[in-house]
Amino acid sequence: MKKDSKTVSTRHSQHKLLQKQPVTDTAFLLAITILLFFTIYALSIIFLGDKGFSKIQMFFNLFNENAALIVIACGLSVVMITGSIDISVGGSTALICTSCIVCLNKHGFNFFTTLLLALLIGLIFGAVQGFLIAYLEMQPFIVTLAGMFLGRGLVALIEVNQIQVDNAAFEALSGSRILIPFLGDVNKKGIFIQSKLEYGVVVALVIVGIMFWFLKKTKLGRSFYAVGGNAQSALMLGINVKRTKFLAHLLCGLLAGIGGFLYLFHTRSGSVQQATGLEMDAIAASIIGGTLLTGGVGNIIGTLFGVLASGIVLLVVTAIGSQDPWWPQITRAAMLCFFILLQSIICSRKKKQD
Repeated sequence: MKKDSKTVSTRHSQHKLLQKQPVTDTAFLLAITILLFFTIYALSIIFLGDKGFSKIQMFFNLFNENAALIVIACGLSVVMITGSIDISVGGSTALICTSCIVCLNKHGFNFFTTLLLALLIGLIFGAVQGFLIAYLEMQPFIVTLAGMFLGRGLVALIEVNQIQVDNAAFEALSGSRILIPFLGDVNKKGIFIQSKLEYGVVVALVIVGIMFWFLKKTKLGRSFYAVGGNAQSALMLGINVKRTKFLAHLLCGLLAGIGGFLYLFHTRSGSVQQATGLEMDAIAASIIGGTLLTGGVGNIIGTLFGVLASGIVLLVVTAIGSQDPWWPQITRAAMLCFFILLQSIICSRKKKQD
């Protein structure tokens, strides 16, 4: 009986300690990102409802337009959690789009062989850059900057001009949509039009779910956080830091391959200027979603909402009617600066606590 009472007392004290635990940095940043997205979206419905924001399809279009970015941003979140970076994803996406179109149009590739080509290109970028960064200890920014230039340079060698997909089967598949049951909008003629979702969105959301589970529940996923938080401490815990960093870049390359293929699936075009700035959009979405630049903190769900928040800001600024095409970028830059400032405050607070 004494033993049982001690057990109950211990559990009770543990429960009280758990109740007193403060909100983690990850949860705090995630909450701010989600609140920001829904606040902006609600305000856009109230004040810009006549410009399409009150339509249900507008919400689904946020996902349709950003499916590729969601996947690529997940890859950036992984490497940023380990304390690294990858700015080559825009160049690799352009290379994937152009290479796949040439193979589709001229070499008789089908959907699956084109997908394998996209994955192969992404994995090669991830493996080579990961090896140089992890095992040769080269600076991630310099290595991936070279990767970005290499990707766009190879595109120029393959095809200088913009090219379009000229494959009936691929065009038919990429042009098809998923109809959302019972959801839609009534047009001016009073006809109900069902909401539509691209197949790429389903792939993107599945990957978000897989990556969320992977980072939280697997040993390798937890190792990413440990290495990003403190590489020396992770080494003392028996984690192979070099291999972990290499695998983070390899995984980022794989996701860049999938994202590049989704980009092709959505645009059906390729050029040297394809996906210009995509790497910056992915990094910005990760930061807005709560991934710390210093590493060790990040959440894939936050990255998803970071993409959506950035996307809704772009739509709102465009809908306001600004004639200057730079205003959407300026607005997103201001939002990014706000989250970097917030991260700096959190990091300084953690240093004081340590």
